[in-house]
Amino acid sequence: VVAVIWLFGIAMAYPYLPGAQTDAFKGLSVLVGLMISLGASSIVGQAASGFTLLYARTMSVGELVRIGEVEGVVQQVGMFTTRIRTITGVEVSIPNNVVLGGQLHNYSRNPDGPGMWLDTGVTIGYDTPWRQVHKLLLEAAAATRGVQSTPAPFVLQTALSDFYVEYRLRARTENLLGRAWTLSELHGHIQDAFNRAGVQIMSPNYEAD
Repeated sequence: VVAVIWLFGIAMAYPYLPGAQTDAFKGLSVLVGLMISLGASSIVGQAASGFTLLYARTMSVGELVRIGEVEGVVQQVGMFTTRIRTITGVEVSIPNNVVLGGQLHNYSRNPDGPGMWLDTGVTIGYDTPWRQVHKLLLEAAAATRGVQSTPAPFVLQTALSDFYVEYRLRARTENLLGRAWTLSELHGHIQDAFNRAGVQIMSPNYEAD
């Protein structure tokens, strides 16, 4: 509104400026206007992206999001930039056109309610029974703090490769901000469970008889 008022005032005062009717003044006005138009194009684009983010409501302050390689809690959605604080305490400012032009993952909005699903996996050779692998992964999930028992964790066999089976463990947690520590603890319990059972976590390659 302030910018529009200033532009309106300048337009009204223009004819009364000394030398406003001369060709030199008109040429200079066109040059200045062209420079401002070219220089402000990126600013206008940033502002338009900011309005789109604000009214599309793709994210809100306090939500855990991932934009490109940056993951953290939204601190502010401004007209030109979006500020995110990572789990290590670093504040990152991302231009709104970058946010709008890339992928945005909002971990705070889930149809299953508060929380999010953790996803991790291992590749185990065919010599190990798949039921045993399922059991060990679920034992590790049950021993991890922050992993919910309802809905229950589950294991998927996502690939039958040439040398191994790919298993994906999915478990739900409500602690969004601490999900990195929960996932780290889960990985530790997976290693402990497989070591106790004598099952090697490796991807064996067949070479020769």
